[in-house]
Amino acid sequence: MNKIIFKGAATALITPFKQGEIDFEAYGRLIDDQMASGISAIVVCGTTGEATTLSTEEHLKCVEFAAERARGRIPILVGSGSNCTKKAVYLSQKACELGADGLLVITPYYNKATPDGLIKHFFRIADSVTRPIILYNVPSRTGVNIPIEVYEKLSEHENIVGVKEASGNISAVASLASTCGEKLAIYSGNDDQILPILSLGGYGVISVVSNIVPSLVQELCMDFFSLNIDSAIRKQIGLIDLINAAFCEVNPIPIKYAMSLMGLCSGEMRLPLTEPTEHSKSKISSVMRKYGLI
Repeated sequence: MNKIIFKGAATALITPFKQGEIDFEAYGRLIDDQMASGISAIVVCGTTGEATTLSTEEHLKCVEFAAERARGRIPILVGSGSNCTKKAVYLSQKACELGADGLLVITPYYNKATPDGLIKHFFRIADSVTRPIILYNVPSRTGVNIPIEVYEKLSEHENIVGVKEASGNISAVASLASTCGEKLAIYSGNDDQILPILSLGGYGVISVVSNIVPSLVQELCMDFFSLNIDSAIRKQIGLIDLINAAFCEVNPIPIKYAMSLMGLCSGEMRLPLTEPTEHSKSKISSVMRKYGLI
C-alpha cells in the first residue's frame, strides 16, 4: 500500500460566502470546529466547497488559509482537479506549495476521456506533484466512470494512493477492492454507503453530512475499525434520515441551508446553485429538529 493520507472520516467542507465573497471568518470557525470534533481530515475546494464557482485566486486563497489554520494538526486535502489537464496540474502544484497534505482529483467532466486519456491525465498530474493523490470517481456528476483496468494502471503510480468512490455501485467497489485493494485506499464518497464500503476493506469516508455531525461520522468509522460492528450499524442506520435530507436537492444546497440553521454560515450559494425550495427547507428543518441540531 502506498502512503495513506488518513483513515476514518474526512469532511468535504463547504465554502462559506457573505455578500458574494468568501467569508474567511466563518471558514476559520468551521475548520476549528472540525478539528475539535476529532475528524480525521478536511477536504477543501471540492464539490461541496463549490470549487467550480471559485476563481483560481479564490481557490488558492482557500487552500492557503486552510493550511495555515490547520498548522499541521490535521491533514488538509485539496480538490485540484479539472477537465483541463494543464489547469489541474497548475492547481495541484500550487496546492502543494501552499501546504496541502494531499490532493483530491476528479475525473475530467463534460469532455470526459477514453481509458487511455484518463490514464494520461492522472499520470500527468501525479508526475507533477509532491503530495499523494486520491482519485475521485463520481460519474453522476462527470459523465465518466473509471474502469477497473484504469484503476489497475493508475495504482502503479507511487503518488496515487486512494480513491473516493461515489459511483454508488457496491458491486463495482467490491471488484475494485479485489483488484486494487492492496494498492489503493478506498473511501466512500456517499454518506449512505460508509459501512458497506468499510466492510469491503475501505479506509473511511469523505463525507458531506459530517459538516454538521462530524463526531458521529468519525465514531461510525472508528467503531468499525474497533470491531464494534453493532454500534457502527446503528450509527449508519441512524444517520439515514439526516443523509436523505442533506441530499434532497443537489449538494451542497441542503447542507449549507442546514448549517445556516445552526448559525455556522450564511447559507449563501453561488449561481447556478440557488437556495432550497420552501418544501426542502421544511424537510431539512424538521429533520434537524429530530436530531436535536436546532
